[in-house]
Order: sequence, then C-alpha cells, then structure tokens
Amino acid sequence: MAEVELPALVLDAVAAVVAASRPLLLNRDPAPEEQGVPLSSALSLELLDPGTDGLDLAATKVWVGDLLAFDGALVPPIQPAFSGPRASLVSEPDLLRLTLDPTVPFASQSQVLVRVVAQVKGGGGSLDEIYVFFAEDRISPHLVAAVALAPKRLRLGFDEPILLTDPQGFFFLALDLPAVPLAVVDATVSGTLLDLEFAREMTPDVRYRVRITGVIDLHGNPILPPFDEAIFAGFRSPRPRDRRFDLWSMLPRHNRRSDTTGDLARFIACLQEVVDLLLADIDRFPDLFDLERAPEPFLDLILQDLGNPFAFDLDTLSKRRLAAVLVEMFQQKGTAVGVRNAVRFFLGVDVEAITPLAGAALVLGESLLGEDWELGPSDRFARYAFDVRVSRALSEQERRRLRVLVNYLKPAHTHFVDLLEPLPPPVPKHWEIAISELGETTLLH
Repeated sequence: MAEVELPALVLDAVAAVVAASRPLLLNRDPAPEEQGVPLSSALSLELLDPGTDGLDLAATKVWVGDLLAFDGALVPPIQPAFSGPRASLVSEPDLLRLTLDPTVPFASQSQVLVRVVAQVKGGGGSLDEIYVFFAEDRISPHLVAAVALAPKRLRLGFDEPILLTDPQGFFFLALDLPAVPLAVVDATVSGTLLDLEFAREMTPDVRYRVRITGVIDLHGNPILPPFDEAIFAGFRSPRPRDRRFDLWSMLPRHNRRSDTTGDLARFIACLQEVVDLLLADIDRFPDLFDLERAPEPFLDLILQDLGNPFAFDLDTLSKRRLAAVLVEMFQQKGTAVGVRNAVRFFLGVDVEAITPLAGAALVLGESLLGEDWELGPSDRFARYAFDVRVSRALSEQERRRLRVLVNYLKPAHTHFVDLLEPLPPPVPKHWEIAISELGETTLLH
C-alpha cells in the first residue's frame, strides 16, 4: 500500500464507541477488499483488548492463504515463510502489533485471504475474522488469435482489455510465397479486440506471422514474447462451390511438365491471385445494387438512376429508405395520399387535412369599400386551390421542405396556397403592480 505523508492532522471531534465484542482487529494494511496491492507488500495488523483482561498471546494465530503465518504459542511465533526483514512483533498486555513480511511475493492478480484468531485472557471474548485483498496485475496481455475478416481487415484477440500505444507497432512476415507484403493504415481497439486495416489486399490462403510491440493492458503491462505473435491465413473471399478457375490447370500439360525449376508455377500463382481478387469483386456486384448492403456512393447512384427529384440532405439510412419507396411515391404523385405519405416520410409530420381554399371575397350588399373589402381569386383559381393543415408547428427548414414536397406531388393544375399550423398557446397578460389599472388593463385569467 502506498504511504501518504500528511502535512498536518487535526482531530475535530472524538466519539467514544463501545465495542460489541473483544478483542478488536484494527489498522489492517492492506485493508480489506483493497485492490492493486503490490506483490512485495508486507501485512500489518493490530489486535486490541479494550477491557482490562488483556490478550492471550498463546491463543493468537494468523493464516495467510493456506499457510500459518503467526502462532503465539510457538517459538519463534512468526513462521519462516513470513519472517522477512520487515517482519516485527510488538506485544503489550492489551495490544499486539504484528507485521508479516512474505519471503515469496504474492501471485499476480491473486486473491489473498487472511484469517485472524485471537481471544482475551480468562475467556472474556474471542475473535475469528477473515478478510481478503487483491494483488496487483503484473501479467502482460496475451495475443490469443488472429483472424482475417476481409481482404484488407485483420482482427486480433487478446485475453484481457488492451490499449494501443503505437499504431505502427505491427510487423508481418509471409511464411508462404508468393505473398503481398502487409502495411497497417488504421488500427481500432474495442475491449479485447484490435482491428487492423491494410493498404493492400492480403494474399488468399497464404500464412502470415504477426508480431506486436505497441500494446499494453489497462494496468500498463506491455505485451511480451512469446505471447506477442500469432499466425493467420490470408483472407479468401467466398466463392461458388462449383467454380473452378485454376490458371495452372488451364496451361498445356507439356508446359507444366517442362517447368523443372518451378518459376512458371510461381509466376502463374501471382496471376492467380489477381484473378481471384477480380472474381471476388465480380461476386460482390449484387451487393452494390442491394438497398440494404450497398455502400453510400452507390446509394446516391441508385437514387439518381431512379430519378430522385428531392435535393434533401439525407443520412445513409434515410437514403436506403427513400430508394425503397421512391417508385411508390411516383405512383402516388398527384393524389392526397401521396402528399400525406411523402410529408410523413421526410418530416415525420402528419397532414391533418387538405382543404379547398377558403379565401375572403367581396360580398355584394355587405362589404364596405375601404373597410372589409378584399379582392378574391377568380372562380377558376379558387376551384383548384387548396390549403394544407399539419399537426404541429414547423421549423423554417421544415416549412421549406413541405412546400417543395407538396408542390412536386400535387396535381399540376392545382395551386398550393397556405400552410396552416397550430397556433402557439396564448401567453396570459399578467397583472403588474403599480402599472396595471383596475378596470382598464387588468385581465382575469
């Protein structure tokens, strides 16, 4: 346990507590449940009898793990396995101060159990207490396995969570030839897993050995040989079971028989790797037009091919959803259902009603010139004009998007006039002392 020197110690208050039992086990170092105890630590404890009888030294015993560390009835009482240079014993009638110094350090990450048995002279009380503490971690992390997940991706697994200290601390050696040399361009840590991205595709089925130098565990222990190496096979993309595209077997037999040095076979193996990668890219073509798996650049091309008329800034998931429903939107164009569905899709807002325009107009015999007289639209315009009522107030960006959607999806001969939103709740005008006047600016609400 680390020692801390305090510049001053002030006792603000002292409270007397009556002990429920005798004797008392005090001042344990390491403390019960303490974590990260150094492996070479000594153990200290005190036994106190708060009464007048005193401690029975001959009946006092201490076990550390399965070993007897102290027995007051023996000479010497401190056993050889715990009698290091720091071991000491101070015995007084009512106090026993004991320090045990293990000659063999604790095991890394071990749980150390301490049992203390003591009693008061004359049988006035006894103690049998067990507590534990935990030794620090001095074990370096182990590289358990390496697995190629993709042509440019390798996953390394460790036996404990790790931290990456050197993104370039990886060295690769090809155990088979021909093979492409590997260089790491990105490294990502997640708990016990470390994912590496390569600049070039690894050679399929070729064995590589990886050695790591830039990894530590959460306690700062660096990875050490021989647990810093692993062997993995280069990733081979899935291929149809009945495909057989072997360049070597396609060569004439006399060319294969005449290859006594193996140079031709190695050259064809280099070409075979390129062919396998090209075939793997061809096999992945269906993923490019699959809406659920297509990369984002291909999603943009899919939407462009479908004639996407909306120039909205969408995330990847929204682009996939739009590509899935865009044809249906085209089919519903010119209908109220299409307008409702499009507004709900892009804005998440329900269109409560699409109503004919109800504009004010001049009424003969009732309207007064210059007061409530308004020039209304023509009969033809009013017949094809409409308002849209939504379920909540919109932001300025949502209003612009809604107008774009409605103007595109409405029938060509109709006119979108007003967007009707719910009004904000009225703010009550409170009565202000010394300002409001009773009967004039006073409003009861």
